[in-house]
Amino acid sequence: MTYEIIDATPLDPIARPLLDALNIEYTTRYREFRPDSAASVSEEMSRYPAELFAPPEGAFIVVLRDGETVGGGAFKRYDATTAELKRIWTHASQRRQGLARRVVQELEARALRQGYRRVYLTTGFRQPEAAGLYIDSGYEPLFDQSIAPEVHFRLPFGKDLLEPGRVDSLHDLVHPEPLGQR
Repeated sequence: MTYEIIDATPLDPIARPLLDALNIEYTTRYREFRPDSAASVSEEMSRYPAELFAPPEGAFIVVLRDGETVGGGAFKRYDATTAELKRIWTHASQRRQGLARRVVQELEARALRQGYRRVYLTTGFRQPEAAGLYIDSGYEPLFDQSIAPEVHFRLPFGKDLLEPGRVDSLHDLVHPEPLGQR
């Protein structure tokens, strides 16, 4: 399969399928945990201005296959040395084929080129396939795994891009308490 990776912004029309699908997926997955699921997701999806996902401090990529948006993701500045991954998504028909891993690798490469040495992200507890992707991609869980994931609600992960596998450089990213629902 041939994929085309395009640098874009959340405002580009080619990003709309990605963002719309994420909106539906998040709303559906968390409906039973948030009575106002659609409103919460809409608020989260519009929380960050598009400029945060633009170089020199951010990036937003879209993956096209035969002109159709089938994946993508972004990062923004978390701190001076850390990029924060956001909005990683692949179309349902493209899952379990390595596309999400490729998106993560593309974003990591851009983050390194833009001067970041670490990556931070959170994923929801109802997204075990995302957590699995990050663990398989060398990310360290930054939460107490002995606590039920739904208590954390958002599961933080980190990765040292200069020395993958190094965890002592991630300690300042660990939150002392579960991230909860907000």
